[in-house]
Amino acid sequence: MANLVIVESPSKAKTLKNYLGASYVIMASKGHVRDLPAARLSVDVKKDFEPKYSIVKGKESLVKELKEAVKDSDKVFLATDPDREGEAISWHLAEILGLDLSEANRVTFNEITKTGVKNGMANPRKVDIDLVNAQQARRILDRLVGYKLSPFVSQKIRRGLSAGRVQSVAVRMIVDRENEIRAFNPEEYWSLDGKFTLPGRKVLSASFYGDETGKIELKTEAETDAVMARLEGADYYISSLKNGTRKKNPAPPFITSTMQQEASRKLGMRPERTMKVAQELYEGINIPGYGSTGLITYMRTDSLRISEEARQATDKFIRANYGEKYIPEKPRYYKSRSNAQDGHEAIRPSDVAITPESIKASLTAEQYKLYSLIWKRFVASLMASCVQNTTKLEIKSKNAGESEERFCLFTASGYTVKFDGFTVLYNVDEDETSKLPEGISKDSALKFKDLIKQQHFTQPPARYTEESLIKTLEENGVGRPSTYATIISTIVKREYVSRKSKQLIPTELGEAIVNLLKEKFKNIVNVKFTAQMESNLDAVGEGEEDYIKMLHTFYDDFEANLQRVKDDMQGVKIQLKEDITDIPCEKCGKMMVVKVGRFGKFLACPAYPECKTTKPCVVETDASCPVCGGKVISKKSKRGYTFFGCDKWPECSFMTWDKPTNEKCPKCGKSLFKGKGSVLSCLDEKCGYKATATKKKKGE
Repeated sequence: MANLVIVESPSKAKTLKNYLGASYVIMASKGHVRDLPAARLSVDVKKDFEPKYSIVKGKESLVKELKEAVKDSDKVFLATDPDREGEAISWHLAEILGLDLSEANRVTFNEITKTGVKNGMANPRKVDIDLVNAQQARRILDRLVGYKLSPFVSQKIRRGLSAGRVQSVAVRMIVDRENEIRAFNPEEYWSLDGKFTLPGRKVLSASFYGDETGKIELKTEAETDAVMARLEGADYYISSLKNGTRKKNPAPPFITSTMQQEASRKLGMRPERTMKVAQELYEGINIPGYGSTGLITYMRTDSLRISEEARQATDKFIRANYGEKYIPEKPRYYKSRSNAQDGHEAIRPSDVAITPESIKASLTAEQYKLYSLIWKRFVASLMASCVQNTTKLEIKSKNAGESEERFCLFTASGYTVKFDGFTVLYNVDEDETSKLPEGISKDSALKFKDLIKQQHFTQPPARYTEESLIKTLEENGVGRPSTYATIISTIVKREYVSRKSKQLIPTELGEAIVNLLKEKFKNIVNVKFTAQMESNLDAVGEGEEDYIKMLHTFYDDFEANLQRVKDDMQGVKIQLKEDITDIPCEKCGKMMVVKVGRFGKFLACPAYPECKTTKPCVVETDASCPVCGGKVISKKSKRGYTFFGCDKWPECSFMTWDKPTNEKCPKCGKSLFKGKGSVLSCLDEKCGYKATATKKKKGE
């Protein structure tokens, strides 16, 4: 009988087959097989929050196949991902398949390579119930908040809203930042730069610093003009010149949050996409000469630990490809954050010898870009520091007839690279070399060329981007690195936040929810409270706290407060400006408002229940009806599927599932529609034109 290994994903199963051989059967659970049903609360609060799990819809046949495979197997190994979620999936599988939880049948792989798989299979352990309880506690907490609070928020603001435990805090951060920007009062200030000429016509630029009394901040143009008047006819010389060296150290290897931030900044890749591509790299890519192999270590981690084996291999690679001088004098060890989970290493290439360029042909464009980023960041983190030659100088003015104790001071600084070190491969700052002209010496006389004054205003704090929001969430201990991508995609999808360029801007809906929660449920959107909940969940995972007790501590107060708020706000409805349209009600003349029903948005009279007029919320397209020439609009079927029809219905019965385009038929001039297989069609039956759509090149 063969040994059965159960993993989460089919691609991971494919990679494992490479290493385990014919005596193992590998099957994939394809994620969770058991969960809390979405149709109801599924948590018995009166029985110490007992969860009511059921098989995930559509997974019944898979569970049956797994049960049959277990019967035919000598031994079963649970090899789901090495984190809380993976531990919970293993526990659910053990429960469903009737496996003995006291048996050492849980294996984990930090990397899907021959060595990683061999080490994992050689060290099976029991399912970690503490980790499982931490995951259960998080799941139950989120379910309680979501299913208890969301209906209340929907009733008071708009149907179909949700108020998540962590997502609400993220929206609050974005709303608070927007309020800071609105309240910001810009202050005027001025800069004054001097241009001086050195022998050989070399130009030296320096910034005004102050005078004999110390540093001066120029607040107005009048103050700036007064300094310029004082400097009229002055001579200048270099009063101080200091040369030195400084070291610039590399950034540490990636953890989940920094990988998401850097991929957003350098690659323009959204966090959710980054995690998907990283998962592909971890689970395995088919590489000629290697077969299906995992290219990076596990991508959900907040630890900066690096295995000694990986260090030695990287040192060897650096020596062979860059030389001995690129090895640091002392090995680099990076310190993780105090609340980091140390179950996994930092994110690194599984085999540093597999360079990005050597496997570029085997990767998609996104896989190549992300692997290259991870590979370079990791190798650079173990390389020698960059050494820079620095120069700092001061320039004094000297007016005829004045004492030397009276002067104005300008400063300038610059550096050149003495030794590039790790920057030969990777540089986070990507700053350009700031080099001062050569031939500068102390007491050198300078020839005045120009004074340039410029007005400035202080700037409000910047709006959050996905990159900066992730950084702030992490710094405040809100959520876990593995959840950041989902948090951001959820609040954007639910229209609590909109994206403009890379900025995250709260919508009126998002602000209304935050204001309601801040007033009535302070703890739900309190950053410190949410961070403490994360610490409590970590304590459950470490076996230091009982999760039932933790749930009672939170829920008992939450439930009592929810009931008080419901009583206080009976009959209260919050009206959003963005819901009011300029479309008058056909019966009473009041401006109709946007409502959300089972099948999406519709227009309704605000005088309800006195006036019950409703009409569809029309979304126009660029296409014209091929039958009557009317406008083609987007509609929703009873099951929520999008289709397209004529706005003159029922007079015109045209409808289609094909997507309208702004392209015109070359035969008859009517609108073209895109169907399956990117086929463009003219839906005028008399014409019948068809063509395959071609992708436009950038710039066309």
